[in-house]
Amino acid sequence: MIDWQFPYPSQRAPVVARNVVATSQPLAAQAGLDALRRGGNAVDAALTAAITLTVVEPNNNGVGGDAFAIVGFADGAIHGLNASGRSPFGWTLDRFVRARTNPLGMPTLGWDAVTVPGAVSAWVALSERFGRLPFEQLFEPAIRYAEEGFHVGPKTAFYWALSAPRFGDFPDFAAHFLPDGRAPRAGELFRRPELARTLRSIAATRGETLYRGDLAQRIAATARRDGGVMTASDLDAHRAEWVTPTRQAYRGVELHEIPPNGQGLAAQIALAVLGHFDLAAWPVDDVRSVHVQIEAMKIAIRASFEHFADPDAMRVAPEQLLGAARLRSLADGIRDRAAVLPPAALPIGHDTVYLTAADAESTMVSMIQSNYMGFGSGVVIPGTGIAMQNRGAGFVLDPAHPNCVGPHKRPYHTIIPGFVTEGGKPRMSFGVMGGHMQHQGHVQMVHRIVDHRQNPQAASDAPRWHVYPDFSVGLEHGVSPAVAAGLAARGHTVHYEPHESVFGGAQLIYRLEDGYCAASDHRKEGQAVGF
Repeated sequence: MIDWQFPYPSQRAPVVARNVVATSQPLAAQAGLDALRRGGNAVDAALTAAITLTVVEPNNNGVGGDAFAIVGFADGAIHGLNASGRSPFGWTLDRFVRARTNPLGMPTLGWDAVTVPGAVSAWVALSERFGRLPFEQLFEPAIRYAEEGFHVGPKTAFYWALSAPRFGDFPDFAAHFLPDGRAPRAGELFRRPELARTLRSIAATRGETLYRGDLAQRIAATARRDGGVMTASDLDAHRAEWVTPTRQAYRGVELHEIPPNGQGLAAQIALAVLGHFDLAAWPVDDVRSVHVQIEAMKIAIRASFEHFADPDAMRVAPEQLLGAARLRSLADGIRDRAAVLPPAALPIGHDTVYLTAADAESTMVSMIQSNYMGFGSGVVIPGTGIAMQNRGAGFVLDPAHPNCVGPHKRPYHTIIPGFVTEGGKPRMSFGVMGGHMQHQGHVQMVHRIVDHRQNPQAASDAPRWHVYPDFSVGLEHGVSPAVAAGLAARGHTVHYEPHESVFGGAQLIYRLEDGYCAASDHRKEGQAVGF
């Protein structure tokens, strides 16, 4: 089924077992595995890991963020969940145009970047529909780490420290996350007793406290204090929505993605274009293959920036964007030279957690959650440990664009869980954290595993390319100089990108005949575990 060679330098080995969890943080991965050992299923494992991640990796996600998930079962049933939050009812275009503080568009800090948090509603919805363990049990590891402390990982510490200058002027943020006037160092024990109380309340009320109870009132009161317009009614109106994932065939498998407002459709557009090329005929990492992949990704990125938005506001349906005739025409337009496309841009962020879990009953879960740009907006609700996301920065101020800011509207989202089926049955749950890298990472993972049968760890280890919003190309160190020169000769603007965060972080689980192969990206401090 897959090639067990490991051709790239790596700090990781895959885990092969009947029950597996892979996350971006080892403590969370082990918490998820414990849920499986206690009799839970893959959904319980994913939720336990997700809740734990809000404690131990706060620079990338939290109670105040959003989430999406795809769950697949042995019988081929696939369920999607969109738990992204909407803008406050008081947000109008005129409000932001009159008070414009960011010359590039929407604010990225403060209450005018905060949309309703949806992650907690995802935990409740997934547990109620598919979970096996009592809801309160899912919180036990997270509460323990928040009360007793957790040792901060080295990469978490690095990015936490980078965030300190950006958020240090927010007094509630500094009080909770910089209690000694600085970020915790790698290996230090850090406690979050306020968040522990919050998690206990969420567990006891099955999330009601955040949307219709005490926490909702605290959030609304803090917004009033600081000039925001989010109200208890905004929180009360939130609902996570079960959706049918979009699907796209590619060389004998199907890639499933949550439909917009996320950007997963872009990965499907790119793969649909690539399906008209025999990439498997070229050697892996061949410059001809990389060129075609980049050109297909540019087409998909342009489509996402022009069309993706709250599904109620989109003017072109996903089915139209995946139209076979249209994609055939786009594929026919790819030449040996790089296409010249005018740059297009929407706000993007790189800070997210992705996790995946699978159990011996062939249930697989792909889940992602995020505060968007690091800790989010800088807003922390006093006494709760809740850092509010800044996903509102994903809107634009162009009234002609479907993603224009408006009341009770979901913004364009970068976070996407991926899921692959083969023969109608689950084959792989996976994701690649990293904002604008995510749909590109999905394409690169599917290409490597499907076209070249690379095992998930090798596919994750491989050096990546990244198409920026201006359509220039960043290459990770490890891409051969011959490939870089070949791309430049074809007209691409290329450079070696020194920051590994640009290339995201993958977590993957691939179903074998009797068990799974789980992989975790060396670009993160995460772990794949199993039994």
